[in-house]
Amino acid sequence: MKNSKRGTTPAPAHASTDPAEFGRWLAQRLESLGYNLSGPRSGGRSAFAEKSGLSPSTVTRLLRGEMPTDTRILRTLAEAIEVPYPEVLVRGGVLTHDELAAVQQPVTTDRITPEQAADQLGITDPAERKVFVNMAKTLRRTTPEEGEQQLAD
Repeated sequence: MKNSKRGTTPAPAHASTDPAEFGRWLAQRLESLGYNLSGPRSGGRSAFAEKSGLSPSTVTRLLRGEMPTDTRILRTLAEAIEVPYPEVLVRGGVLTHDELAAVQQPVTTDRITPEQAADQLGITDPAERKVFVNMAKTLRRTTPEEGEQQLAD
């Protein structure tokens, strides 16, 4: 991985995956998709490069565990191997599982309304939604008696 004039940056210090492990994982995935990687002239690398739109040298570097710093390459790879892009980012060490979770479900300290909670929970039936909203509002107004825990917050 070079830090050259082309705008690439070194891999983040928090990369969670061993590059060689990524290469092994990718090789297993390609073989499961029917690409023969058993030898240098087996044709699997070239066939995958052609199908994915990645250069043969990029495919070789990925299989060796030489990770690109351009996430567009990983997106292209994810589409070609039919694996969700976030999983490839984690396996490639671009994000940790915790960082991915934080992006997918950010923690907020702002309170949400019962209506927003119903939306997030997917409660769409009007009767169920009304019961849920009313219960949430009732629980929010209820203060615990001395010595009891407040379960609503």
